[in-house]
Amino acid sequence: MSGSSDVATDAQRYPIGRFERPAECSDHQRAVHIARIAAQPGHLAAAMSGLDALDYAALYRPGGWTVRQLVHHMADSHANAYIRVKLALTEHEPTIKPYDQDAWVMLADSELVSPLVSLTMFTAIHERLVAVLQSLEPAHFARTLLHPENGPMTIDQLVALYAWHGDHHLRHLERYRESR
Repeated sequence: MSGSSDVATDAQRYPIGRFERPAECSDHQRAVHIARIAAQPGHLAAAMSGLDALDYAALYRPGGWTVRQLVHHMADSHANAYIRVKLALTEHEPTIKPYDQDAWVMLADSELVSPLVSLTMFTAIHERLVAVLQSLEPAHFARTLLHPENGPMTIDQLVALYAWHGDHHLRHLERYRESR
């Protein structure tokens, strides 16, 4: 019985499935990942359209954060992605710093600042991130960084991760909207 509950919980937590790190990416796969990242700000704006204070205070899924915290998390996480890509491009195999996402969403800015501010931040970060990614030669995507929890990662793998991450949380917001 607990097996089916675990499957249901997993489906709620990972509505598009868990991230699967590719060993490598083709030029086509890379272009698809970058296009997904480029589209995420528009999708986030659409997912937030018409939400009000009660929606922002609601849990986006049982056992999850509030919608407000989720939107702020997306901006925080993708700001880290942008910095990580730039570090990988400008340093030799940099070790990046992980962060406690649960602690970050508990900080005052996640409660006091409008999620619309994080939508603006997310949009601006993506504009800059996509500009950097589209300017790279294929060899640049093989540059690596060291994530203390996940091990060595290429820029290609990082791009795939954040294409998944944004879409993953966008699906959470879409499911929340469908359930209201």
